[in-house]
Amino acid sequence: MRSRYSAFVRGDTDDLLASWHPSTRPASLELDAGVRWLGLQVREHRETGPNRAEVEFVARSRPHAGGSAYRLHETSRFVWEGGRWYYLDGVIH
Repeated sequence: MRSRYSAFVRGDTDDLLASWHPSTRPASLELDAGVRWLGLQVREHRETGPNRAEVEFVARSRPHAGGSAYRLHETSRFVWEGGRWYYLDGVIH
């Protein structure tokens, strides 16, 4: 989760797509260059089965041009394959 957050901060779409499981990965990804990421809080992580886990987190951001801060609260699902974790999908709270 932290590496995916760091990729968002860097605007690294290649790294984000590489960390996404092929079964749910979008063909392309466009990030808003005007977003300033303010922090990540991992609230909980838990194994949900063999080679599966969930991570609940809150990520905060703000547009570069000002405006209101945004708080993304999500529980993401991951699967372990080929020696690495892949993001499957998430539920926004």
